[in-house]
Amino acid sequence: MDTRTLSVSHLLLPLRVLPSSQNQTFSFSSSSSSSSSSSSSTNINHHRVTTTTTTPLAIANPTSAIIPPTADDDTVPITLRQLCQSHVPDQLLQRMEEVGYVMPTPVQKQALPRLFSGRDCILHAQTGSGKTLAYLLLIYSIISTRKSSFQALVLVPTRELGMQVTKVARILAAKPTGVEGEQRSCTIMALLDGGTLRRHKSWFKAEPPAIVVATVESLCQMLERQLFSLGNLRVLVVDEVDFIFNSSKQVSSLRKILTSYSSCNNRQTVFASASIPQHNQFLNEAVQQKWTKRDVIHIHVSPVEPMPSRLSHRFIVCDIKRKLQTLLSLIQSDAPESGIIFVSEQSEKSKKAGNSPSTSLVIDFLKTSYHGSLDILLLEDDMNFNSRAASLLEVRKGGGYLLVATDVAARGVDFPEMTHIYNYDLPKTAIDYLHRAGRTCRKPFSDVNCTVTSIIVSQERFVLQRYENELSFVCTELIP
Repeated sequence: MDTRTLSVSHLLLPLRVLPSSQNQTFSFSSSSSSSSSSSSSTNINHHRVTTTTTTPLAIANPTSAIIPPTADDDTVPITLRQLCQSHVPDQLLQRMEEVGYVMPTPVQKQALPRLFSGRDCILHAQTGSGKTLAYLLLIYSIISTRKSSFQALVLVPTRELGMQVTKVARILAAKPTGVEGEQRSCTIMALLDGGTLRRHKSWFKAEPPAIVVATVESLCQMLERQLFSLGNLRVLVVDEVDFIFNSSKQVSSLRKILTSYSSCNNRQTVFASASIPQHNQFLNEAVQQKWTKRDVIHIHVSPVEPMPSRLSHRFIVCDIKRKLQTLLSLIQSDAPESGIIFVSEQSEKSKKAGNSPSTSLVIDFLKTSYHGSLDILLLEDDMNFNSRAASLLEVRKGGGYLLVATDVAARGVDFPEMTHIYNYDLPKTAIDYLHRAGRTCRKPFSDVNCTVTSIIVSQERFVLQRYENELSFVCTELIP
């Protein structure tokens, strides 16, 4: 599999089994040509995590009840087929083996037995750990293509993440090589910001998709216009749940989706994220607000080592007036094959004052001062969807690039061939640092080592130290 052309491959990470009597027999075929690019890989997952802990919380009593994992979790090797054969249709398992995913990851070992049992779950594991495959396999174990109805919903915070999840879902639904005969397809709709409402409306009328991957805003537009309902919804997944709840633009709409447009009693609910700050408080609120059932389980894998081990971290202190020149000097000395430069989004106060955003300052400076061979690209929230897609398309083509981006690129967009990450502006929280650093450097899909460099002023040193303590990594100082 070419990691340049299929950047979603890190999401396809295998899992583990819990016996069940409900084995559905239905067939899949791809409804999109995007699935054809995924059939050549023979990679086997050996995703290693230093510490793996499961903290299932039965919230019927506010005091957490810890359910230990089964005794053979770490002692008996188990394949994907052994794990899923009594839950997931055999043709889908054939497809996964064809793609090349065989062994489970820690989060899948912990999560799938609970998910297959019908429990609501909060999947809390580092970026690239296999959460997406876990919840997609749950979806494929439940939905029926015999029913012409909308049965599963995956909510995402950004269009870019939605495109990646949709691609993975369609790859899994494609017909395996050698399987003959006409089969009813599993239809998957991407209902994302920037899409055409009229086209989506026509699609729903003609043939309701079994699975919808949607951004919150686009879904709510459809629901408010009563173009469809969530009445038959069997599975609801909220990916990057902490990001959506922390977004002033999305949180009120998400609450409506969770409680007004559907009921937790009629669906299985899954929340997923690499970071859930104050997770005990979040769990209790999820139950109290009826976002989930009372027996929701919190599965927390690898809280001790959230950073990929092949990332190195460093920082350089400079005067604020010399940040641009310092960035240029770093790029010239590092000679990155490809890199991303993270800058902060412009504040409302700065906008009102008529100041240029940091993205513009950095882009303009590099275009006039950088004379290397790397292409200078931009990815930020305020860009229209076509411009954002064009930037990502350039990245996917391969070749060297420097992508100047806000944190919209820190969630759900992955760059496996990147060698350098620069924090031109320090992220606001340790969680933001984690998501920025997690854009690359993931085995087995990339063998590239990556360096994360933060450009800070002297007053920010204590902030970076706090991130080091929270995320258990060490940052080396560069002396100019």
